[in-house]
Amino acid sequence: MLKIKTNSKKIKKGDTFVALRGINSDGHKYVEEAIKAGAINIVAEEGKYSVPTMIVPDTRIYLENLLYEKYHDMLDEMTIIGITGTNGKTTSCFLIYEALNNLGAKCGYIGTVGFYLKDKVCDLPNTSPDICDLYEMIIEAYESDYKYIVMEVSSQGLAYGRLNKIPFDLAIFTNLTQDHLDYHKTMENYALAKTKLFHQLKKNGVGIINIDDEYCDYYRIGHYLTYGFKDSDYQIKNYKLSANGSYFEVLNYKITTQLLGKYNIYNALCALIVLDILNYSKEKIEHVMSLIVAPPGRMDIIKYRDNAIIIDYAHTPDAMENIINTVKEIKHHKTYIVFGCTGSRDRLKRPIMMQLALNNADYVFVTSDDLHEEDFEQIVTDMLKNNHQNHYLVEKDRGKAIAQAIRCLTKNDIVLILGKGHEEFIIVGNNKIPFNDRKEVLKLLDEKVQV
Repeated sequence: MLKIKTNSKKIKKGDTFVALRGINSDGHKYVEEAIKAGAINIVAEEGKYSVPTMIVPDTRIYLENLLYEKYHDMLDEMTIIGITGTNGKTTSCFLIYEALNNLGAKCGYIGTVGFYLKDKVCDLPNTSPDICDLYEMIIEAYESDYKYIVMEVSSQGLAYGRLNKIPFDLAIFTNLTQDHLDYHKTMENYALAKTKLFHQLKKNGVGIINIDDEYCDYYRIGHYLTYGFKDSDYQIKNYKLSANGSYFEVLNYKITTQLLGKYNIYNALCALIVLDILNYSKEKIEHVMSLIVAPPGRMDIIKYRDNAIIIDYAHTPDAMENIINTVKEIKHHKTYIVFGCTGSRDRLKRPIMMQLALNNADYVFVTSDDLHEEDFEQIVTDMLKNNHQNHYLVEKDRGKAIAQAIRCLTKNDIVLILGKGHEEFIIVGNNKIPFNDRKEVLKLLDEKVQV
C-alpha cells in the first residue's frame, strides 16, 4: 500500500504527507492535521514542523517524479489504456474492461462509476482521481496480477496534473461537445486540455481518434488510428439499430451488440479497436462483443407494465440529444423527461438542454441535480431563458418529480430520468444527500406510486 498521501484525512500512522497547492485548496493548511493523524514525514514548499520535513520548490513536481521513479517499472509492464472526451468515456471504458475480462485478460477499470477489479472495489470522488489514489489503485491491480488498466481521463484531471507522468499504451478520443466551459472558458482550451493524454503515450503507444468529431485534428499526435462513419482506419460500413441492440460492420468484422443507439456503436467500436490492436482473433472479438453490456446508470431500462423507465447519466446537450434520438428509434406512445442542471457549473448549456427536452418530450419535469453552492431557483431561471413553451412542471424534490412522471404513464410510454445515472448522492453545498435514481424508481414501483 502506498505510504505517501496528499489528503490529510487518509493519513495512517507511518505515512508521508505531501502538501500540494491546488486551485481551491492548499495542503500546507492541513500539515498539522496530517501529523496528528500519524504522518511521520512532511514534504512542503514552506514551513517548519514537528516531524522530519523536506522543503522543495514545487511539491507537485516532486511527487510526480518520486512516484514515477519508484513505480515506472510496474507501469511499463502493464498495458494502460486512457479514454478522454466529453461523452462516451464511461461506456467505452467499461466495455473494454468487460471484454478483456471475458477473454480471460485481467483488466481493472478506473472512472466515473468507481474502481473495479473483477467486481466493484469502491466509489471514486472524481472521474480522474488524485495522483496518489491513482497510483494506489494501479499498484493494487498489479499486485493482484492484473496486466491491463483502462481509465477515464477527464480534461480537469489532466489540467490539475492528476495523471502527470502516467505512461499510456493507448489513448482514445471519443468526442468534444459543450461542457466544463465554466472552467475552460473556450472550446479550444477544452480541446487542448485533452491533448495532454496523447502527449503521455509510451514510445510505441497508439492514439485512437474519432474522425467524425470536428475537433479530431487536435489529437493527431504521434502514431494514431482513426475510426468513425467517415473514411478512416476503422470505418463503419453498414449498421442497423433495433430496440434489442445494434449491428455494424467494420473491416472484416460483423458485430452484434446488446447496446442501444447509434452513439453506442462508437463506444462499442472503441472496444473492438483495442481488442484488434491486442491481436485477438476475429471469432473471439465477434463473440465477446455480443456479450458486453453498458455500465450502471447508462441506458438502464426498468420495465413497468407496458412502459419503460430509462435512467441515464446524460448531463450535456450532446448526451441528452443522443439518448432522445435512441428513444425515438423505439416504437412508443408518449415521452416524459425528468432532469435538472448541475449548479455551480457551465450555465450556457442550461437553456440548450431545456429546449432539447421541451422539443422532444410530451411533458418535462424540471428538478434538482447536484446544486453545489447555487440556488435551485437560479438554475431554473437559466434553464427557462428565452423559453416560450409551457408543457413543463418545476419540482425541486427529485423523488417527487420522478413519482409525478411515473404517474403519467399509461401504455407504451417512456420516462427518461437524466443526469445522475449511477450516482448515489445529490450534492447540496457541502452535504451529500443519499439518492439514487434507480433505487428511487424501484421503491416507487414497489409502493405502486398511487397510480
